[in-house]
Amino acid sequence: MDILKSLGHPEEIFNLFKFKMGGCRAVMPKLDYESMTESLRTCYLYLNQTSRSFAAVIQALDGELRHAVCIFYLVLRALDTVEDDMTIPLDKKVPMLNDFHTFLYQDEWCFMESQEKDRQVLEDFPTISLEFRNLAQEYRAVISDICHRMGVGMAEFLEKKVGSMKEWDQYCHYVAGLVGIGLSRLFSASQLEDPEVGQDTELANSMGLFLQKTNIIRDYLEDTQEGRAFWPQEAWSQFAGRLEDLAQPEKLESALSCLNLLVTDALRHVPDVIAYLSRLRNQSVFNFCAIPQVMAIATLSTCYNNPMVFQGVVKIRKGQAVTLMMEATNMSAVQTIIAQYSQEILHKVSPTDPSREKTLHILAVIREKSALSQSSLRSRTHHLSPMYLSAAMVLAALSWQYLSTTAAQAQGTSDMQRP
Repeated sequence: MDILKSLGHPEEIFNLFKFKMGGCRAVMPKLDYESMTESLRTCYLYLNQTSRSFAAVIQALDGELRHAVCIFYLVLRALDTVEDDMTIPLDKKVPMLNDFHTFLYQDEWCFMESQEKDRQVLEDFPTISLEFRNLAQEYRAVISDICHRMGVGMAEFLEKKVGSMKEWDQYCHYVAGLVGIGLSRLFSASQLEDPEVGQDTELANSMGLFLQKTNIIRDYLEDTQEGRAFWPQEAWSQFAGRLEDLAQPEKLESALSCLNLLVTDALRHVPDVIAYLSRLRNQSVFNFCAIPQVMAIATLSTCYNNPMVFQGVVKIRKGQAVTLMMEATNMSAVQTIIAQYSQEILHKVSPTDPSREKTLHILAVIREKSALSQSSLRSRTHHLSPMYLSAAMVLAALSWQYLSTTAAQAQGTSDMQRP
């Protein structure tokens, strides 16, 4: 049960209850699907089916930007599905990736041969491309350009491994940095944000790289088991002869050293994340950008020096995720969250870790950028008595079953039925 995992974190239990009883509406208001065209409703259905992380925050965006970002996501999800499908031969996949942006203007183009779980976005691509063509020209230009550049980059890395740390940055730029750049240009095109948000590609790129590197680090075991290799060879070759060898129990010390090296590299993007978020003015855009970033640093803190990265699935608690979602709605709160998880990582740094000095340096930079005092960090720390734990367990036993049965009606954010 989710609530039991949060027993040592009273604010998480409170926020889980609050979220279950409708508190999610403050961050993710319900959409009016009945006013949409059938094809647009179908696009939002696909969004909810294919996005674990972004569906809710996309649907909370203001005005026409919401539809533009929804279509942008689905176009890139279709492109990514082609890249991920290991059953498509390279001589077919490479031209598809290079030319994918042209399919946006072909009414009937679809692909019926994918074996991927998200293949519906390829099989019904005509619905997505129709709604793409219904967008204003300033949105279409951004989406088509980013799709083109991303497809070319994906095709490049199909035929070569991620070798150096520089190539890791380049790969993450193609698959995620360009997403950050494209989204920033959409924000500015909507006039909800200032032009500089879309013009500063360096900060926007860092937003994407931080999320992508976090996902790559977390998904080590799943990727290696499926024959995918995204950890850079320059990093893992210092510790093992083959990337998959890091999962061997006798390699644990070396594996953790490699893991911590990559977490440290990902953390160097956090100062740019803080600078980017500090520029945002629209509340819905801020929530959209900030929530995934605080989830990412919480995930990195969980991954750092954690053997489970090489043994199973590593993810943050649901109560933790809900708390972050409900708190990360202003810059001060985001800075506090970043400082908190930076402090957690700091406490895990081993005196013998090969990346120790680099880790300590970037954590010091992050602490400076977040500009928070130790007293504000202490205010977020909770000391629990046995009485609290006993009461929490009783509360969990009495309340959770009822709340779970009413969750679908109270929450209503993850599933959407067509009218």
